Amino acid sequence: MLQYETLPPSLAGMLRSFRSCFTAPSFRTFSALLAGMIAQPGRHTVCGMLTAAGLAGVWHHAKAHWFLSRARWNTDEVGLALFRLVVTHLIPADAPIVIAVDDTLLRRSGRKVALTGWHYDGAAGPRSSRPPRRRPPTALAAAGEPGPSAAARTGTR
Repeated sequence: MLQYETLPPSLAGMLRSFRSCFTAPSFRTFSALLAGMIAQPGRHTVCGMLTAAGLAGVWHHAKAHWFLSRARWNTDEVGLALFRLVVTHLIPADAPIVIAVDDTLLRRSGRKVALTGWHYDGAAGPRSSRPPRRRPPTALAAAGEPGPSAAARTGTR
């Protein structure tokens, strides 16, 4: 069975950045699923991640499904922790950061999903084939250092 202490030090150090986003049991589940996702080639199914982490037959897959659907953790906090890791480890300290935002709709629906409203997803195809759906709006963001063409346009560097 995968133990947190058996993770490579570099991965364990990275995972510590996410510790404050979870309760103690949820953090153990998150760590195991992330390690399994990294070790699993191909499709990253829950059962595949548990198998890659050495937890198939030790944990029931319902534990992972419970974590993904009902556990108490905030996706915004996890996203900010990931953003801080990217900025501190992959972008030079003095480099400007360019953030691109995509307002693609989250693929969750139902009466109990918070902040939902009727939204039309323009990326889903023509209106006749995809009616508006009751979904929460989301924003996806990507950060990075501007490439050479952006630096030439802005006159930086």
